[in-house]
Amino acid sequence: MSTAEKKSEARTEAGTETETPSSPGGNPITGLIKTARPKQWVKNVLVLAAPFAALAREADRDNVLQGSVVLDVAIAFVAFCLAASAVYLINDAIDVEADRAHPTKRNRPIAAGIVPVPMAYGASVALFIAALGVSLIAGWPLLIVIAVYCAVQIGYCLGLKHQPVIDLCIVASGFLLRAIAGGAAAGIPLSQWFLLVTGFGALFMVAGKRYGEIILYERTGAKIRESLKKYSASYLRFVWATAAAIMIMSYCLWAFETRQGDTSNSVWVVVSIVPLVVAVLRYAVDVDQGNAGEPEEIALGDRVLQVLGLAWVATVAMSAFI
Repeated sequence: MSTAEKKSEARTEAGTETETPSSPGGNPITGLIKTARPKQWVKNVLVLAAPFAALAREADRDNVLQGSVVLDVAIAFVAFCLAASAVYLINDAIDVEADRAHPTKRNRPIAAGIVPVPMAYGASVALFIAALGVSLIAGWPLLIVIAVYCAVQIGYCLGLKHQPVIDLCIVASGFLLRAIAGGAAAGIPLSQWFLLVTGFGALFMVAGKRYGEIILYERTGAKIRESLKKYSASYLRFVWATAAAIMIMSYCLWAFETRQGDTSNSVWVVVSIVPLVVAVLRYAVDVDQGNAGEPEEIALGDRVLQVLGLAWVATVAMSAFI
C-alpha cells in the first residue's frame, strides 16, 4: 500500500474525512431555512423581560401598558430573529470544514453540500441588513443594540469562541442583549438589578450547558468544542454556582426595593422570590447531573419547571394589578 493510500485510510478510520459530498441532495432554500435554526427563535422572547419587569414598578406601569410598547417589543423580536439566523449561517459557513469532520455536524446543510458556502454568506449579509433595517423602525437605541449583538457574534464566529472565559461571556451577552433590546425598543429604563439578574442568569445557563458537555465527554469520550478542552468540570461548577447565587441575591434585592418604592405596598413582588428560587434550584439539578443541554429544551421538557415559571409570572403580574 502506498503512503498516500495509508494516509487516506487513516483519515477515514479516524472519522476526519472532509471531502465535500460529490452529489448532495436536497433543496438549497430548505437547507437555508434549516441552517437559520428557526427553532432557536424562542430565545428571543427575552425581549419581553424588560417590559414585564417594569410592570412591577409603579412609576413605569402606565408606560408599559400603552399599545405602542407591544409594537416596539414585537419589532425587537423580529430584529433578533433575523440577526440570530444570520449568525448561524455565517458560523456554519466558516466552520464548514470542521463540521464535515464531525460525526453529526457533517449533516448540516452547508457541511453536507446542500447549501453552497457563497449562498450562505450572501443570505447572512442580507439577514444582517434586514435586522438593522427592522430595528431602525423602533429607533436608534434598538439599532445600536442589534449592531452590538451582530459585531460581538461575528467576532465569536471568527475565533473568539475558542477562547476560554471569553466564549462564556459572549454567549451570555447574547441573552443579556436580548433583554436589553426590549427596554431599548420600548423606551423603558433598565435598573441595575435587572441587568444583574439577566446577566448572571444567562451566565448560569451557559456555564451549566458547558458543564453538561464536559461531563458527557468524561463519560463517553464524545468530541467536544475546542474551548472546553481548557476547562475543567470543577471550574465550570464554580462558575454556574457563583452566577446562580449572584442572580438570586440580585433578584431578592430588586423585589424588596420595588416593594418599598411602591405606594400600594403589594407583597406579591416579594412572593415572586419563592417560585424563582425554587425554579433555579430545580434547573440546577439538571446542571449538576450533567444533563443541561439547550435551556429551551430543558424548560419545554420539565413540567415542574413550567409550573414554577407560570407561578413566577403570575406573582409578578399580581404585584402590578392587585
